[in-house]
Amino acid sequence: MTDYDFLVVGHGIAGATLAYVLRQRGHRVLVFDPGQTNSASNVAAGLMNPVAGKRFALSWRAAELLPFAGAFYRELEQRYGQKFFYETPIFKLFNSLEEQNAVLARSADRPWGNFMADLTTADPGLPGVHVPFGGAWLRGGGHVAVRELLASLAAEGHDAGWLRAEPFDWHQLQTGADGATYAGQVRARHVICCEGAAAVRNPYFDWLPLTPNQGEVLDVECVGLSDAQVLNRGAYVVPMGAGRFRVGATYRWPPFSEGITAVGREELAARLSVITDLPFAVLGQRAGVRPAVRDRRPLLGPHPTVPALSFCGGYGSKGVMLAPRLASLLADCLEGRAEIWPDASLQRYNALRPVGVI
Repeated sequence: MTDYDFLVVGHGIAGATLAYVLRQRGHRVLVFDPGQTNSASNVAAGLMNPVAGKRFALSWRAAELLPFAGAFYRELEQRYGQKFFYETPIFKLFNSLEEQNAVLARSADRPWGNFMADLTTADPGLPGVHVPFGGAWLRGGGHVAVRELLASLAAEGHDAGWLRAEPFDWHQLQTGADGATYAGQVRARHVICCEGAAAVRNPYFDWLPLTPNQGEVLDVECVGLSDAQVLNRGAYVVPMGAGRFRVGATYRWPPFSEGITAVGREELAARLSVITDLPFAVLGQRAGVRPAVRDRRPLLGPHPTVPALSFCGGYGSKGVMLAPRLASLLADCLEGRAEIWPDASLQRYNALRPVGVI
C-alpha cells in the first residue's frame, strides 16, 4: 500500500493547477488522468477576458482572479523555460451604435473602468479588421497556451511518477473517517474530483447541477490580419503566430453530436467573416465539452457527507482565469486555513442531493 496526502482525479486545467499547488506546498500527490486529447482544456484557446458577453459584464471576481492567474502562469514559465502566458490586449469590436453608446456610458465606472485601456468610436485602422462602429481596448487579460502548459506538467508528472495515465474507477474507492483507499493499492488522506464534464457520471457528485456544454474551435490561416491583439466580436480570434489564429467558440447544449460538426465550422467561419474581409483557410477543427454550471459559478469544496472527498470544477469557459486562484483557495481549505467562498462553494447546492445518496 502506497501512502499519499492527496489523490487528484483529472489533469485538465483545474486538476493540473491544484496538483501543482499542493505539490509546491510539500504534499505527496498522485494524479489519475486518462489523457484525453479532446478534453475541454486541451481544445480551449485559453482566453482570459475581464469583460464577458454581449452586455460587457465584468467577469466574476476579475480584479482578484486575473492578476493572480498572470503571476501563476509566469511562475510556470520560469519553471519550464517555456512561454505560456501572452498578456495581449483584447479589442472588443462594437456591433452597433447602441452597443457603442452603452459602453461609453459605463466606461468610467469602477471597477469596470479599471480594465478599459482605451475606447474608440472610429475605425482604428487594424490591418484586415472590419471596424465600422469602433471598439474598446481591454487590459489585464490575454491568453494561455493551455495545451502546451498541460503537456509540460504531464511530462514532468510521468517522469517523476506522480501522474498515472489511466482512468479512475470510483467504484474501487473506499472512504472512511481517516481517509480513503483505492483499488487496494493506494491510500490517501483526501481525494479531489477534477474530472470536468465527466463528473456528471461520478457516483459521489452526480447530484451537482453540472450541464455539459460543447464548444468547437477552428484553427485558421489568415495572412495580413492584425495579430497584435485578441479580437472579439461574436467570436474570439486569438493570434497563434505566423499568420495563424484560433477562432471560437460555439456553444451547444445537450443533446449534441460527438466530435466536430459541419454546422460548427460554418458558424465560426461566418463569425470570422464579420470581423475580416480577408480570405482565410481552415487548418483544423476541434471540439470539447465544458463543465458548465447553471449559475455560471464554479463548484468547489468538500463533499457534504464524505469527509475524505472534495470537488473542484464547473469552470465553464473561464478555466484559465479561475483555476490558479481557486486551486490556492481549495488548498487553503484542505489545510484548514480558509473557508471556500460562499458563491463558489458546492454547499450552495446541498439541497439538490437526494436523501440517502452518498
